[in-house]
Amino acid sequence: MTSSPTLRQACPPGTCDCDRDALLDNPAADARILRLTLHEEKRLLARLESITSLPELENLQQRMQEQLGIVLEIGPGLNKVRSTRGIGFRFAPQSGLCRKTRKSIPAAIRRSFEAHPEIVYALLDSQDLLRDA
Repeated sequence: MTSSPTLRQACPPGTCDCDRDALLDNPAADARILRLTLHEEKRLLARLESITSLPELENLQQRMQEQLGIVLEIGPGLNKVRSTRGIGFRFAPQSGLCRKTRKSIPAAIRRSFEAHPEIVYALLDSQDLLRDA
């Protein structure tokens, strides 16, 4: 007997723009994101908060893309980067990615940045923003 994988609960009507129902109705759609249950999301956020280096962050970005289909780009924002708030986070458009999750992932990464500012310096250096510093 095979059981279907546990899927994320639906958001209350009118509170989210994740379009979960349309994703479930389309059999050809990539539904990997729906495997991110609330328990798994808490584990992911805890893991993102505990990042200590840029290679670790890049590894987690790659794993999120492979396992859940979440494409997250992290880089300097449109204005000057004077603090961790100047770092921009952009998610590729994806059905099923909850609005709450789109806010909590960058918040967890920012907490990690505040605890380990060397990650921000390495990120900016990889973007070639600190070449003259």
